[in-house]
Amino acid sequence: MTGVVQIRPVSERGISNGIWFGILLFALLALSPTLAQWTGETYLLTLIMKAMILATAALSLDLLIGRGGMVSFGHAAFLGLGAYVTGIALTEGISDVITILAMVIATSGLFALITGAISIRTSGVHFIMITLAFGQMLFFTFSSLSKYGGDDGISLWDLPELFGTRVFQSGHGLYYSILIILILTWVFLGRLADSRFGRVLRAAKENELRVATMGYRVYHYRLIAYVIAGMIAGVAGFLFACQAEFVSPATATWPRSGDLIIMVVIGGMGTRNGAVLGALFLVLTEEILSSYTRDWRLIFGPMLVLIVLFTKGGLTGFLDLALGRK
Repeated sequence: MTGVVQIRPVSERGISNGIWFGILLFALLALSPTLAQWTGETYLLTLIMKAMILATAALSLDLLIGRGGMVSFGHAAFLGLGAYVTGIALTEGISDVITILAMVIATSGLFALITGAISIRTSGVHFIMITLAFGQMLFFTFSSLSKYGGDDGISLWDLPELFGTRVFQSGHGLYYSILIILILTWVFLGRLADSRFGRVLRAAKENELRVATMGYRVYHYRLIAYVIAGMIAGVAGFLFACQAEFVSPATATWPRSGDLIIMVVIGGMGTRNGAVLGALFLVLTEEILSSYTRDWRLIFGPMLVLIVLFTKGGLTGFLDLALGRK
């Protein structure tokens, strides 16, 4: 019946296609260090690590935008929060990975709970603006931490240790740690999206009033999603600090939030693979274009516009069309 919201699982075919493509994508990422060693292009690994970290954050943002219809313009605040908790912990002599990750998740979750409880009471442009305001508030807080570098940020002279091993000091160790966390995030968010929780979240995006009439507490579902997304982005901030060996207030700025939104949109909203593809595309394309011209943004901007206009469903939709899945 027209207008009725149905809370049902995604089709078997769609799930299967997404899983197999994801497996192929992660297999290529796992082989990248070996391929880079053979070709001598080791610098590419740094770019791919950055892309995978941003893909983890983009996956968490896709939970809000693609699944819940909540466009957050302050999501980079959680990225910066995770990075700063990591930097401050290392500066104060805490080096255990498990301890630092627990601090990052707890801090990011608490910040998401407090700000989400306020933000989710709004919608549309008001939600966008209030999340932007919270993000800017955190950015100025980081900039005012004179003990930890202020505007100059924090240089990390050492990296976390896992059970006494220096796995994060190793290039390949750090690479595969980032990849494992990305895969775990991909699997977790896929299971979450296919669960009853995820179906209610998607249904509320289509028609909030009907879902509320069915007895579901939409506000609570959205708040839980917001907290989960904040914690995952905080973990991405932890990885960002480890990879860059530097923490800066710039990590939490609104342009970084804009980058994450672009990754979700051009990759394909509501698809796990889309966030990963969008992050890889954005990071690698920026690097390639900037190596040819200083005015690379004049090329990159129209390219993004064309992708959004002519590829229904972003890069994921384009690949589905090219492979005859649509």
